[in-house]
Amino acid sequence: MVRNSIDNPVFLIFLLLFSVSINFLASTHFVVILFAGVLSTVFYRTLKQKYYYSFALVVLSFLFIELNMGLKPFSLSLLSYFIYLFIIPRYEQNQISILLNILFFYFVLGIIWYVFFNFESFFSYILIINLMIDLILVGIFL
Repeated sequence: MVRNSIDNPVFLIFLLLFSVSINFLASTHFVVILFAGVLSTVFYRTLKQKYYYSFALVVLSFLFIELNMGLKPFSLSLLSYFIYLFIIPRYEQNQISILLNILFFYFVLGIIWYVFFNFESFFSYILIINLMIDLILVGIFL
C-alpha cells in the first residue's frame, strides 16, 4: 500500500482533534456528523496497517462524536468494522474503494439515524451535505 497522510501520526492526531472539536462546536447550532466518513477511512487504514495506538484514538474519536450526536456508544465503530470485514475486501482492488467505503458508511449511517431518531428530510439533507464534504476532503488529502 502506498503511504499517505494517515500514516503520519502527527497529522492523524491533528485530524482527530479537529474532527472532534468541529463536531462539538457545530452541534450547538446544527445537527452535524462532519468528518465521519473520513474517520471511517482512517479506521480502515489504521486497522489494516496495524497502527493500534492510532486505531485506539480513532475509536475514541468515534465515541466522542457518537455521544455528542446522541447515537449509541460504539455504533459508528461497529459500522466501520463491519465495512472493514465485509465490504472493503470485495472492492479493495478498485481505485474507487475509498469512495465506496464512504458512500456505504453514509448509507448505513442514514439507516442508523432512521432507527434511533425520527428520520426527516432535514436529516437526509445533512447526510448528503456531509457526504459531499467528506468526499471532497478524501479526494484532496487522502
